[in-house]
Amino acid sequence: MSIYIDNAATSFPKPEEVYNETLNCMRNYAANPGRSTHTMALESSTKVSETREILSDFFNITSPFNMIFTSNATEGLNIGIKGVLKPGDHVISTVIEHNSVLRPLNSLSKKGVKVTLLAVDNYGKLNINNLKKEIQKNTKLIVVNHASNVLGTLQYINTIGKIARDAGILFMVDASQSAGTINIDVEKYNIDLLAFPGHKGLMGPQGTGGLFIRDGISMTNFKEGGTGSNSISMTQPDFLPDKFESGTLNVPGIAGLCEGVKFIQKIGRRNIQKHEEGLIQYLLEEFKKMPYVKIYGSEFTEKRSAVISINIDNMDSSEVGYLLNKKGIAVRTGYHCAALIHPIIGTSKTGTVRLSPGYFNTYEEMEEVVKAIQEIYKGNV
Repeated sequence: MSIYIDNAATSFPKPEEVYNETLNCMRNYAANPGRSTHTMALESSTKVSETREILSDFFNITSPFNMIFTSNATEGLNIGIKGVLKPGDHVISTVIEHNSVLRPLNSLSKKGVKVTLLAVDNYGKLNINNLKKEIQKNTKLIVVNHASNVLGTLQYINTIGKIARDAGILFMVDASQSAGTINIDVEKYNIDLLAFPGHKGLMGPQGTGGLFIRDGISMTNFKEGGTGSNSISMTQPDFLPDKFESGTLNVPGIAGLCEGVKFIQKIGRRNIQKHEEGLIQYLLEEFKKMPYVKIYGSEFTEKRSAVISINIDNMDSSEVGYLLNKKGIAVRTGYHCAALIHPIIGTSKTGTVRLSPGYFNTYEEMEEVVKAIQEIYKGNV
């Protein structure tokens, strides 16, 4: 594939350091961390601890022990949502969420949890006043995505976090589309639970992710097993991170993730964000010149992440994706696992063509993408 702009699904390529360290771990120290005392196991444990610390620093998490490793953001969201909510509780979320939030909430709604899904406008923005109106005496949790995987819309998590904190409500953020490129400070934004993937903006391998859990939150765990701690006891440890990290961790993936975060720190998170904003701005400006291209969401880069959804007049998104693929351009088409936003933006029948450039994309590649869109339209009229 000559041009890859599907980074909202998973970033590609990765920094060379990620490939090298993942393979180095597999070849030289991929033993089970926290179980044995031999050299390989100790090196494995050290790498896991290093990664936990570097991620905690990245998100301003006070204690590394409050950051647990998961296989992806979906697992982290499920651990948090299902671990906190009980029958009789009330949770507030939005219609622009990913299925990794909507499906757990739908499941819990059948078990006695009251769910309120707030509407958003055509640009994907949540109305803060509507949020305040929906808070009830039994509201336990507010969960929102930081950036939409369909529209790229950024929510005001700083404002939402303060509202939640003032009301004594837990605040959970799905950072699937923002972690690594957009600033996230769990203390500044009053975030109690932060779920993130390792394989997107953090540039790590697939099969990695994490969940920040603030001290004092009572949560049940749905997985129990070996942790390497309290091994003589039949009871699951009740302390972090062991309570939620049963079984063997993905140490090669975690080692690669560590290098991904180091790469971001070396380049500068804000420099990466600026580069992606520039690519998005270029695409937005060019698409605005094409009356046959419909842009969804905000037309301003400061109000979105590096995601653009479009459609071409009289063409299904899947057809456009197929034709782009034939030209060597990788995008995602369809509904993007976020079904409830499509009736709002009018794409229930077609879905959208999603373009999500990343740090390793160039302006020359974006020029090729624009040219390809023009050619596809001309060939269809």
